[in-house]
Amino acid sequence: MTALQKLGEELIAESRDRVKRVPMPEDVRDAILECQQIKDHEGRRRQTQYVGKKMRTLEPHEIAEIQKTLDSWRGLSKADTAAMHALERHRDRLLKNDGALTELLAQHPELDVQHVRTMIRNARKEQAENKPPKAYREIFQLLKELQKSSGNQDQNDSDAEDDEQDEHN
Repeated sequence: MTALQKLGEELIAESRDRVKRVPMPEDVRDAILECQQIKDHEGRRRQTQYVGKKMRTLEPHEIAEIQKTLDSWRGLSKADTAAMHALERHRDRLLKNDGALTELLAQHPELDVQHVRTMIRNARKEQAENKPPKAYREIFQLLKELQKSSGNQDQNDSDAEDDEQDEHN
């Protein structure tokens, strides 16, 4: 199986909306969308072969654009997954260690200490009693919001620094 046929199969595995957003010739896109609709195994195999044939007719710059688009989708989702795992680890540290709460409050003094402590206490109680993890999820959402706001704040700070540099020059 050629690399281009594998690339075609990756496109076939993507959702229809994503395939429509990939920059490629219309005939290749139509072949991929048609293949996604075929349920019969042999028919799908033949259509996949046809997609591979169509992929081999593409120019190198078109192939590079398609590959770049697929790579950007994969990279974004990996980064999002890594960020979620980091938030989950931070939440688990908060539940296991009171020192983690002190660190969090030092980083975000605007937090309502009493509310955060109550959420942590409720999450621990839920785990001990095998109840649905409502407070556990609330802590995660809080951390997610803090990450978003601090990310936006960092961006605003760097913009302000750039403006100051421009004024001095």
